[in-house]
Amino acid sequence: MGGLYRKGFANRVAVQQKLADDFHQSEVVRRMRANGHRLDAGLLSLHLAREMGFCYGVDRTVQYAYETLEQFPDARIYITDEIIHNPQVNERLITLGMRFLFGRYACGTRVEDLAASDVVIIPAFGAPVADMMKLRDRGCILVDTTCGSVLNVWKNVERYAREGITAVVHGKHQHEETRATISRVTKYPRGRYLVVRDIPEARIVDRRFALDLEAIADACGPRTRAILLNTPWNPTGTVFRREELAAVAELAERLNLVLISDEIYEA
Repeated sequence: MGGLYRKGFANRVAVQQKLADDFHQSEVVRRMRANGHRLDAGLLSLHLAREMGFCYGVDRTVQYAYETLEQFPDARIYITDEIIHNPQVNERLITLGMRFLFGRYACGTRVEDLAASDVVIIPAFGAPVADMMKLRDRGCILVDTTCGSVLNVWKNVERYAREGITAVVHGKHQHEETRATISRVTKYPRGRYLVVRDIPEARIVDRRFALDLEAIADACGPRTRAILLNTPWNPTGTVFRREELAAVAELAERLNLVLISDEIYEA
């Protein structure tokens, strides 16, 4: 059977009320809206934003999941992993008959068990290249709801990989979106990536690209006349600290060298 769908099934109107009932108009939300977007419980006051709901990418992926149920009422429908990180949404989809292949809600079905008549939804986070290849090889129906903003990141990562530039990705290494993103580099022989989770890890990376004054001094010989300094430093994008720049200036003065500073983003 097979097939790849990325733009839904034109039955949005048919699922709008179901979505509203399940997620956007719960009893608590109804009460708060009727009470001026506020709910009081003893000394506790809860305030509801007048504009609330999912972001565009999440709204779209959940909508496509409901459209898929309408489009394939008799098919086995799977989702690769959590469709979004919201237990209420994931558990609601399970009650509607959907099953998960991986992650905390995994039902035990393997990719090798899928048939051509089965439907697999790719969440907003996307899926790793290797997983997508396995799913295509099974010939099942794929509904790809990968967020457009995620796809834009993938385009940049792939461009860097083609050019042999290391992509530094901010995120949790085991997060679905991170794994899907870094997998893009595997499509190219020179592709490289580095996942940085937080500021401490970023500082470790920053030190890897710090100026090595001893190495610069060792590279200067009798015929050396100048040091050319570029900041930000391509291809890493490192911006040198004031103390680093001062140290290079001191080195140039000590060796009687001309220091040419190409500070392309600074006056």
